[in-house]
Amino acid sequence: MCFSAQASFTSGAVLSAIGVATVSKVRKPEQKLFAVIPILFAFQQFAEGVLWVTLRSGGYERLQDVATHIFLVTALIIWPVMVPLSMWFMEGVKTRKKILVGLMAAGGVVSIFYAICLLSLSVYPEIQSFHIVYVNNFPSTPAGIGLLFYAAATIAPLFVSSVRRMWLFGILIATSFVVTGIFYAEYLTSVWCFFAALISVSIYWVLIESRSKAGSLATEIQH
Repeated sequence: MCFSAQASFTSGAVLSAIGVATVSKVRKPEQKLFAVIPILFAFQQFAEGVLWVTLRSGGYERLQDVATHIFLVTALIIWPVMVPLSMWFMEGVKTRKKILVGLMAAGGVVSIFYAICLLSLSVYPEIQSFHIVYVNNFPSTPAGIGLLFYAAATIAPLFVSSVRRMWLFGILIATSFVVTGIFYAEYLTSVWCFFAALISVSIYWVLIESRSKAGSLATEIQH
């Protein structure tokens, strides 16, 4: 995240509270994976808070390495699969579920690529211009293609989903991705995850809307 350790820890604490509240609203098993997204974003923000502290103080290389990998494993390996999978669980339209399977496959390719990179190549964090950048020697051409697959796997499912109001969540996420790519391209992983983390609080609203729709439908059936 940009700015400071305090901002990262604060956003992590807020997201944790929102995440717990969101999970508490889940009444259907298929919504659980989607509901825990703010909690995972909270872990990412706490990890970057640790990085701010260790990078500025020095002497905590092992802790710094653990925090780096917590953040990157979540951002590069978990999200590309988790987002389309969570949409698939909630989706009730067969045609859309098939599309989501394709997006999961794309996300799986991205996850495997970045898993190999993280296991075999070097990556380390640096503070540059009030942002954290993850310096790496990942192959540039596959990484560029991987970014397109990453965007498809993490953004497109939100528009494919037939869940009420999910498309609004998708617009917010897509807009934050474009804005970050234009103004913070060098810090894309860190800054976009921060914006996406803040936007993830709307997951609570999406689930509330979903419950409201289901309740209204049940009332109509009873009458």
